[in-house]
Formats: sequence, C-alpha cells, structure tokens
Amino acid sequence: MIKNLFFEFWRLLNEMSPYLLFGFLISGILKIIIPKEKIYNYLSLPSLSSVLKSAIIGIPLPLCSCGVIPVANHLDREGASKGATISFLISTPTTGIDSIFATYSLLGPVFAIIRPVSSFFSGIFAGSIVNIFDKSKKHYSEKIVCKNCNKEIKKLSLIKKIKTVINYGFFELIEDTGKWILIGIVIGAFISVFIPKNIILKYFGNRLFSYFLMLIISIPMYVCATGSIPITSSLISKGMSPGAGLVFLFAGPATNSVTLSFIFGKFGKRNFLIYISSIILWAIIFGLIIDKIYSNYNFNVIHHHQSKFIPVEVKNIASILLLFLILRTFKFQREINNMKEFKVPDMKCEHCVRTIENVFKNEDIEVVVNLKKKKVFVPKNIPDEKVEELIEKAGYKIEKRR
Repeated sequence: MIKNLFFEFWRLLNEMSPYLLFGFLISGILKIIIPKEKIYNYLSLPSLSSVLKSAIIGIPLPLCSCGVIPVANHLDREGASKGATISFLISTPTTGIDSIFATYSLLGPVFAIIRPVSSFFSGIFAGSIVNIFDKSKKHYSEKIVCKNCNKEIKKLSLIKKIKTVINYGFFELIEDTGKWILIGIVIGAFISVFIPKNIILKYFGNRLFSYFLMLIISIPMYVCATGSIPITSSLISKGMSPGAGLVFLFAGPATNSVTLSFIFGKFGKRNFLIYISSIILWAIIFGLIIDKIYSNYNFNVIHHHQSKFIPVEVKNIASILLLFLILRTFKFQREINNMKEFKVPDMKCEHCVRTIENVFKNEDIEVVVNLKKKKVFVPKNIPDEKVEELIEKAGYKIEKRR
C-alpha cells in the first residue's frame, strides 16, 4: 500500500508539475510587464467592478487548476482584493480559449457556450460574497505602490529582468505556496489509493443524485479543463446525463485537493467555504439548465477525441525541479529561524527591499528581507544598535519591540 501511495504521489506530481512551473513563470513575467499600480488600481477595491474584471481576465487564460495558483498568489501579493483573487481562481481553471475549442469539438456548441458562462457567474458570485465579508479595509486604505519600483524595472537590462522573473516566480512565490501544494498532492494521493473508482460508476441512474456523485468525485480529483473533456464525453455516451457531465467539467478543474489546500491556507476557512459553496451551487444550476436544453432539443454530442501529451521525461524533470524548489523553502525557513527579525512597517515595495539589502551588503552583512511580512532577518551576532543604525541609514525605521 505504501508503494502504491508513493507511485500515486509521483503520478500526481508528474501531471501537475509542468503546469505549476508554467504558472510560476507566467507570474514572474507579469511581475515585469504589468506594473503593480495597474493591479492595485483595477483589482484592489472590494467592489463588483474588480470582481468582474478579474473574471473577464481569467476566462480566456489557458491556465489549469494548478497553474492558476501562482498567478492568483501574485495578484494577492500585488494588492488585488480577496474577492477579485477568488473570482480569478474560479473563472480561470474551469475554462480557457484552448478548452473552449476542445469542448466544442467533443461536446458541441451548447457545452462550449455554457461552460465559460457558468465559470463567469460563479466567479462573480463568490468574489462578491468574499468582498462583502472581507473586513480588512486597511488592505485597500493606503496605496502601497512606490513609483521608484516601476521606474527601476523599466531600466533593468534583459539579464536582470530574467533574474527578477526567476527570483520572483520560482523562489518568492514557491516560498508562499510550496507547503500547500505538497499537502494537496499528498491528500490527492491518499484519496486515489484508498477510494475505489469502480464503485462510483454504478450510481448514475438518478439525475440529481448523479450531480452530487460527480461533485464527490471531482472535488478532490486533479483534472485539467481540457483533460476532463474526453472523460465527460465517454461518460455521457454511456448514459450519464449532460448536466452531470457539466458538473464534472466545472467542478473538476476548480476543486482539486491542491487548489483547496492553497485556498484554505492562504485565504482562511470562511473564504474557503464561500469558494467551494459557490462552485457547487452554480455547477448544479447550470447542470439543470443544460439538462433542460438537451431534453427539449435534439443535440448530439460530438465524439472526436483530441489529446495533447507532454513527454514523460519532461514531466519527470519538472517534478524533480518543483520538488527541489519546494523542499528548499523548508531549509530556507530553518535558516531564518536562526536569525533575528526586525519589523520595518514603512517598507512597501521591491525598491525598499533592494535599498535595505544594499546598505547591509556594503557592511558585508547577509540579510533576508521579507516584503510581505515587512521583516528584515539579520544574523544573531550583529548588535541590535548596528541593525537599527543601518536600517535608518537606508531611510526606514524599525518598529519598537514591546
């Protein structure tokens, strides 16, 4: 059983790693090409407008349920509201330009239209509710943008821009999300090994019951927006209702164990419940709609299978790389635990980080600066007075310890 668990863990890691690494790369590129103030101005306010824009941006992007995690984490770090980020997390993995065309080719125009529409409504619904309950108004009350940051990024050479992309995408973001990704993969492996698949295939007779059954199957399972299409097509051809198929197409890509683990860890229990409840609600609503359409009109499901394969060698290399980057964060965390920390509340952007790092570097002192937590980690052998002096020299102040 342990052997099976390991192989299933590696299989899931293999399936997800290329897309996760692609998502981290996209996030690093976004760091360079989209200025922070644009994200802040368009997506930061807890309003319907920010949620709507986030859903519109997310629907055409060809990011899977794992690739969307790094990008969503980037939006959150750059000042997007929680509602806008949740809206993006729902609307993006459940559809995409590639999956819309693939849905049309395998399941016909009705599915191709209703699938992105259901993603759009669910994203807006969940994002709006999250914003209603989000009381962290200080997140939006002050503008956290430094004009020097974007000026510096524009002046960077190509080599330095590449370094920024790699450092942000593959180190900073993985430090934020790596633990939750690993936990999610382990949970997914446990479910795959200990819950037999053949038991579930017996219970698709009752339409509504089949909806809930598909939810039970799809919520913990890893399946991408495009990869779920041939599975759905096969099940419908064997007698499953089109509505149950839509439930699987919608809920599957948005609710695997890795995504759920990330949302619970990053956004908390309440937003996790809003996220999953919205997906269940709108999956059932649009499942009923599509069943009604199919019962009133004679639509045929098209069965021309198309698949895209990533070579096993590429998957293995991606898995090893991702695992190395995640495990590295645990070592990095241990190193930080052996250092002194100082809170610097007026540190707001990457320009601030580089300014503080350079001041310490001139004194041959290696420090770690965490912008998100607004903390500077310094070796224990450096006197507190020296640390305070250098940080003030950089133009910042340390928050006095109580």
